[in-house]
Amino acid sequence: MNNLRYALRQLRKAPAFTLTALATVAICLGANLAIFAVINSILLRPLPFPQSDRLVTIFNTYPKAGVERDGSSVTNYYERRGNLPAFSSLSIFRDGSEVVGETGAAEQTEIMRVSPDFLATLGVNLAMGRTFSEEEAAVAENNGVAIVTDAYWRQRLNSDPNVLGRDIRVNTMPRKIVGVLPPDFRFLSSEARLFLPIRSRPAERTPQQRHSDGGGTHMIARLKPGATMAEAQSQIDAHNAAVEEDNPQAKMMAEAGFRSLVRPLHAEHVRSIRPTLLLMQAGVFFLLLIGAVNLVNLLLIRASGRAKEMAIRRSMGASRAHVVRQVMIETVLLTFVGGLLGLVVGTWGIRLLEVLGADRLPLGAHIAFDGWLALIGLAGAGVLGIGIAVPVAWFNLSSHLAHVLQSESRTGTVSRAAQRLRHGFIVAQIALAFVLLAGAALLGLSLKKVMAVSPGFRADHVLTGEVTVPFSYNARPFLDRLLEAIGQQPGVGAAGAITNVPLSGESGKSAVTPKGYVPPAGQSLQGHYSYQVTGDYFTALGIPLREGRFLTSADSHRADRVCVVDEDFARRYWPHGGALGQRVFQGSDSDDAKLFTIVGVVGAVKQAELTEPQGQGAVYLPFMDSDGINIFVVTRTSQRPEAFAETLRKLVRATNSDLAIDNLRSMDTRIAESLIARRSPALLAGIFAGVALLLATIGTYGVLSYAVAQRTREIGIRMALGAQRGQIGTQFLSLGLRLLAAGTILGLMGAWWAGRAMQSVLFDVPTLHVATLLGTALVMTTVSLVACLIPARRATKVDPVIALRAE
Repeated sequence: MNNLRYALRQLRKAPAFTLTALATVAICLGANLAIFAVINSILLRPLPFPQSDRLVTIFNTYPKAGVERDGSSVTNYYERRGNLPAFSSLSIFRDGSEVVGETGAAEQTEIMRVSPDFLATLGVNLAMGRTFSEEEAAVAENNGVAIVTDAYWRQRLNSDPNVLGRDIRVNTMPRKIVGVLPPDFRFLSSEARLFLPIRSRPAERTPQQRHSDGGGTHMIARLKPGATMAEAQSQIDAHNAAVEEDNPQAKMMAEAGFRSLVRPLHAEHVRSIRPTLLLMQAGVFFLLLIGAVNLVNLLLIRASGRAKEMAIRRSMGASRAHVVRQVMIETVLLTFVGGLLGLVVGTWGIRLLEVLGADRLPLGAHIAFDGWLALIGLAGAGVLGIGIAVPVAWFNLSSHLAHVLQSESRTGTVSRAAQRLRHGFIVAQIALAFVLLAGAALLGLSLKKVMAVSPGFRADHVLTGEVTVPFSYNARPFLDRLLEAIGQQPGVGAAGAITNVPLSGESGKSAVTPKGYVPPAGQSLQGHYSYQVTGDYFTALGIPLREGRFLTSADSHRADRVCVVDEDFARRYWPHGGALGQRVFQGSDSDDAKLFTIVGVVGAVKQAELTEPQGQGAVYLPFMDSDGINIFVVTRTSQRPEAFAETLRKLVRATNSDLAIDNLRSMDTRIAESLIARRSPALLAGIFAGVALLLATIGTYGVLSYAVAQRTREIGIRMALGAQRGQIGTQFLSLGLRLLAAGTILGLMGAWWAGRAMQSVLFDVPTLHVATLLGTALVMTTVSLVACLIPARRATKVDPVIALRAE
């Protein structure tokens, strides 16, 4: 207790040092906690299901056809269910949205369609009611049922205890509620509020449909106790080989590299964001190292100032253990209080991350600062204190008592080993700051290049919204009336509709092939984006016409089957031109009556993301499906897009009171949201680099200032003997430049390593970007020179008489 009170007195006696140290610990530890909260919630915390590590996802891949992840089909589900010994349960699900509610008050609501064994696969029991039956998974009259979430039950159904058997209106049809989910249920990142059965007809479960409609249907399974991923993969491979034997398309699938992959459900869901999160954690860990080094240097300088005091205490009988204990208590107290402040900084940091869009990452809705995280933070503060205390204790114990006591200064003398230690820490600090600054510059450059990529359309003044047209309605008359009504509004330049807008998050591909095309040896037929459009979609989105004409609403009503392709598709199959008049077919149906004639070529559009490779190819077909389809309405307006949103809602309601439009976003917003995983890390890395630069500056300034203060008597003697002020200043400036040079060399090596490690998250940026390294070196040099010049100038201002008299 005496040691603790003594430590408190010592810290109160040096308020500037104490506040600097506390701020350093709080910022560095708080930043680590904020990023670790995201990593813990997204990467480390198990999914909220029993034995969630046994859950896997299974998806089809056709890599040689350019389709890496294509989900699974309904046929896959019925063929595999019960036929793979490695799985105790297997199911499928499909995300979407439906129109829920009564006429005039219906809303577009997130739903999920699932197979009857979906909840059993997850190991979830309903709070009330039952799950779906096999009969309810078949398309039939009067078998509409639904399961609702706890939130929907409480908010929309007033927590009705007799809710089972109650009807709700989904897509204008009544559905009977048969179950309510538990309060804490949420599947992955889904925001579904209603769960409906995936219903299919026998014709949709045949081998001919095995490779159809997989993009939106996903398969999950639970491994049996004792079964391994390798066994499951082996069984899937054997099963696929067996069922493909009689498939007429087997050769084409083999050429496409078809395979079904088994992957852990959790790891696969967060696969896209994992490298970025790990990179961010590495960045804040570097920041923590810089802060720790800075704190060690400050403590060593402070210990030097108390060298004579410690020597006197040891000469009067204080043991080595007592000295070490005193140092430990003081540093751990410092870092522990800094850790408490770091918890506050970490909480603020999480709020900042939410503003930057962390809650829109996979599993991002689960990010929270809880007691477990606080405990980790305080434990980390304790470990940090112990680690920092080691070099300080070594310094106190390594000082030669006789030399210190005989010294005429209050600080005693400092050994070369202690000087080298402090200088080494400064070099390390500069090197770490260099790496962090270079990494931030690479991320910033990568983001700049992504933002410079043309999406292939004009995003300004474009509003998009999603409408679900139920099976009971014919979509074409509704769209014709809606687009006509939109076109009559003041300020509207063009309006159209499409089954999927760019950057919507859905990017499935299908086989679209020119008639008579035979791929070269060793190559496969390719998957391409395929959409249905109507109205003035191309004009509304600002997609340029290269040759021919656009599709219009009239094409959806003609018997002639026509289409428009993009320039990537045309270039792939007709590199020398001549795409107009050519005919293409979907899937494997090449019957002449079902061919589409190309009447136009438009510019290529980035469909999935701005960074997707060129040459994906897209085919735009007239609107053919007449019912049960999700449609995006695209409107170009002279006013701010968001200002037109309410008008668009009213127009949809006026056109059909049973329908509603939701997911209203401008195209600028969709582009911005697609860049969250790149913009936020670049911004955070810039903040971390700025803090690191500040800490490195403080560290360099502190060491050189101490060197000047320690050698004031020597400077006074030399100047009294005729040394010029310029010589004195140059001596200290050269010391700072030597430290800067050593740190920069190590930093360059670290930056090269960091560039290699970051390649998976960079876009069009090489590992060794010379301009970035030169710019980083220039910034570090400028800042370090400022930190060096102030102490060097102070050394030149030493008055020999005052210096000698003071000692």
